[in-house]
Amino acid sequence: MTKNNTEISPKNISFQDTQVAFTTKSDKELAQTHQLFWLMNYPVLVNWGTAFTKLALNLQLPISGLLKRTIFKQFCGGESIQDCEKVIRQMTQFGVGTILDYSVEGEKTDAAFDATVRETIATIQKSAHDEGVPFSVFKVTGLAPFEVLENVSNSIREKTDLSENDQIAFAKVRVRVHEICRIAYENDVRILIDAEETWIQEAIDKLVKEMMLKFNRENPIVFNTFQLYTQKALASLKEFYVFCTENQLYLGAKLVRGAYMEKERERAKKLNYPDPIQPDKTHSDHDFNQALEFCAEYWEKIAVCCASHNEKSNLLLTKLMAQYDIPNNHSHFWFAQLYGMSDNISYNLAQAGYNVAKYLPYGPVKVVMPYLFRRASENTSIAGQTSREFRLVRQEMQRRKEQR
Repeated sequence: MTKNNTEISPKNISFQDTQVAFTTKSDKELAQTHQLFWLMNYPVLVNWGTAFTKLALNLQLPISGLLKRTIFKQFCGGESIQDCEKVIRQMTQFGVGTILDYSVEGEKTDAAFDATVRETIATIQKSAHDEGVPFSVFKVTGLAPFEVLENVSNSIREKTDLSENDQIAFAKVRVRVHEICRIAYENDVRILIDAEETWIQEAIDKLVKEMMLKFNRENPIVFNTFQLYTQKALASLKEFYVFCTENQLYLGAKLVRGAYMEKERERAKKLNYPDPIQPDKTHSDHDFNQALEFCAEYWEKIAVCCASHNEKSNLLLTKLMAQYDIPNNHSHFWFAQLYGMSDNISYNLAQAGYNVAKYLPYGPVKVVMPYLFRRASENTSIAGQTSREFRLVRQEMQRRKEQR
């Protein structure tokens, strides 16, 4: 959703302005958010709640209503695209777009993969007819057996041949990815392809390059995701830029820090190979900001989505845009955060005229729960993330109380 603001200025953006941050929340909703983040401040409670919920779902206990009113409501838009309409309209009113994210994980059959293709295409069609939905997104693991992507990645790394079965299975994956990207291209909708575990990323990168060759000649339609908490991501971003330049393509780059750190380190230790994750947060932050600077420098051929909850990195990109005389609302620059988190970043950037969108997960309650479990676990493990959310909500509740 492009605004009518062509100002070139980082402005005096304050991510502490809670009045702007929580402008969409009623007092009741704010109190519910306060309670949820209070609970999430305690890892023991999160672990207990996750274990209880998994058990209750496995036993088919009637807890869907409770989940819908609590964690599902905080982080998801609903069970269907139609259910998300209220949230989409509410965010659009304040200049924040929606990225519909069909968050079903762990499927294993061709029928389930094909169903995910159909649902992803439905989000593209929604985006094509709604300015409030500027992107679509999918995970390749939603379309493919994990082990096939792992085998393809091993084949690429080790320069070995794939088995006939893996060739057939990967051909099916290619068809599914191509169908999604083709329809995105025909509808002029940008499609974000998420990064995943490092040991299957080669297969994903291979597919992304194939799709970019087909669909990124006139505009940046297909976006690859670069996880800058991995040691190789910055080099991978630059390598993708060289690839796109040599083939006269636009590069779509979504930049994130990452989401699989503990799993990555455990696997590297278990299988005795070098840890692919940065040694510490300082190195991750350095590479993330270097990636922003690289994208800003070559902005005419790179479209970037800064998908970050880090206040300093978001502010850096606004300054880089001003440095390169790039209008706040230029179509090559987007900021994105997860729904239910970092409203202080999203809404204050949107008010200043930048392109902003929220990832809005949706899907049936039971099948979206793995995503929500991961979200709760990540929030408790990221230093300061939950406490920051809790502090800002409490600050806004106090501000409203004093105004009365």
